[in-house]
Amino acid sequence: MKVDTGTDQLTCEVVQRVAVITLSRPEARNALSDELTKALRQQIAERGHDPAVGALLITGAGKAFCSGGDVKGMGGRRSPDGQTPDERFQTMRARHHEIAGALTDLRKPTIAALPGAAAGAGLAIALACDLRIAARSAFVSTGYARIGLSGDYGIAWMLTRAVGPARARELMLLCERITAERAETLGLVNRVVEDDVLYPEAMKLAVQVANGPAVALGYIKDNLDEALEIDHHAAIDREAERLIRASGSEDHREAVAAFVEKREPTFKGR
Repeated sequence: MKVDTGTDQLTCEVVQRVAVITLSRPEARNALSDELTKALRQQIAERGHDPAVGALLITGAGKAFCSGGDVKGMGGRRSPDGQTPDERFQTMRARHHEIAGALTDLRKPTIAALPGAAAGAGLAIALACDLRIAARSAFVSTGYARIGLSGDYGIAWMLTRAVGPARARELMLLCERITAERAETLGLVNRVVEDDVLYPEAMKLAVQVANGPAVALGYIKDNLDEALEIDHHAAIDREAERLIRASGSEDHREAVAAFVEKREPTFKGR
């Protein structure tokens, strides 16, 4: 089912309970224009609340995932429409929270499929997803220092948690181009596949989690999100609470029945 995004800069299609959201400015390596970010914010929110969607898969058209902000248009944004610095902050804050923040908060699984470059804000969006799968020819870079900027979309927070503080500083300060293979070694991406099988491999993962036990998957994400914030004893208590809730779900009962009957379970997300 195709979804009307209101722009040709972003497409969305729901396939097998997966919302495939494609950044579609290939001529600009899918750089984030105002029109594109507005549509992306809307699709993350709407598909995130859509009961027909079990997972989000975000990718880019052409040879890039997302090259970050539209550098060519940045000069004209220094005083857009006469906004005050505080108004500019509020506008930027909303955009960042409603993309990277919304992806991080979403209890449905999210996957980023990188056909090529993921730089700057593009890397931040990929890091905000639960899983990242990259084509062998893809690469990542923070990119901000190269254009005299400090970072956005919470990238420093996400990088520090993904690769540790020392590597995060290296990546942010040096802006090196990191190959897909090295990105996998560092923990920036989960899997690297050949270019021509990126989409089917990403869809295979997305369909698996989209049709999984939604209640349990949501609690798993809660547990993982808290893992860096609370002590071990608190984590044990929280996990026990959620396990009890999950054990009362229809999905758990279906999984047990399927195990006994030696068949694949059919989950309802309840």
